[in-house]
Amino acid sequence: MPLHDYLRTYPFLIPLFVLVLSELAKILVEGMRSGNWHERLFHAGGMPSSHSAFVTSLLIIVGRKLGVESVEFAIAVCFACIVWYDAMGVRRELGLQAQLLNRLQTWQKLSVRLGHSFKEVCGGIVFGAAVTAVGIWLS
Repeated sequence: MPLHDYLRTYPFLIPLFVLVLSELAKILVEGMRSGNWHERLFHAGGMPSSHSAFVTSLLIIVGRKLGVESVEFAIAVCFACIVWYDAMGVRRELGLQAQLLNRLQTWQKLSVRLGHSFKEVCGGIVFGAAVTAVGIWLS
């Protein structure tokens, strides 16, 4: 079966592809920017936000497949907004608290890259929309 038939039959493959591709892009961006390469996929933080890319892609696919006036699209919008807010707000704040706790104690280092900046979330949204547009074009 050709790729475009799979994408037409299983449109959820596009957001999954966006998720994996954004993780690979994150490794590349981080490596080029700082010289420190992520050692594994699905690592918290970084540019672009893979969470934001994934929910943006999902939002576009649901809107295209079921229509922007559908209940499912409204649910996808709410889900995307929660993920975007969480990436910039709650998870970022946890990372800042982890930095402070790491300065105060020495027995265990906490991860400080839990959230994303506004720029990283916007990068994820743009990345997810662009890759999804290519996926739709291919289907």
